[in-house]
Amino acid sequence: MNLIIDIGNNSTKYYIFSGNSIVLHGRRANDSLSFAKEYITQYAIDKVIISSVVETSDKELRVLDDICPKVVYFSSSTPTPLKIEYRTPHTLGTDRIAALIGALSQSPGKNILVIDAGSAITIDFADASGTFKGGNISPGIRMRLNALHSFTSRLPMIEKEGDTPALGYDTATAIRSGVVRGVCHELEGYINEIRAKYPDVFVFLTGGDEKILINNIKSSIFADKFLVAKGLNVILENIDWEKDGNKL
Repeated sequence: MNLIIDIGNNSTKYYIFSGNSIVLHGRRANDSLSFAKEYITQYAIDKVIISSVVETSDKELRVLDDICPKVVYFSSSTPTPLKIEYRTPHTLGTDRIAALIGALSQSPGKNILVIDAGSAITIDFADASGTFKGGNISPGIRMRLNALHSFTSRLPMIEKEGDTPALGYDTATAIRSGVVRGVCHELEGYINEIRAKYPDVFVFLTGGDEKILINNIKSSIFADKFLVAKGLNVILENIDWEKDGNKL
């Protein structure tokens, strides 16, 4: 049994895998990893991987070392099945790497485009040889709604869930449609640009806003909200513990 801990900008997500299957998952505030001790004991966890996109102290990360002998702290130095062609690999978000590996594990030998729609939207491409060629980062839906409210004097803060007509019929729908449909047109542009060069590319959509976007994107895509977790599990299963375990 494996425990996957994914620390994001706004919360910590955890997953328990038995082989390739998720048997439990949940979400907690970014306060402490101590909660995981109960799961390690209850589910007889053999291995743990921790991935974080926020600054987390070594002391906090090592809170599980005393009860689980096999813990890996995912970083740019952790070996993965993905070859990285990025000028600053140490700045590449571990969630972006994991999402691509999760996609490649489901479509090996294929060109892959992964869209992760969370606090920020990342668009990343790996070719059929399993090489990460690069990607882009864009503001997420909530961030765009916040910006319209914060940087104007009269536009209200609008919830991202709700009606998104082609043309807004009031201020709320004008803002929501402008943001949500704007994101969809943006992503369609990326997909079309990549498909012009790689017609057989497989497009995966994941992240917290996956449900909002999936029905508004016309291109053929695969939605998988567990893509990052699946990728982290693949990485964990391929760790050489004598060389790469328990490293920060």
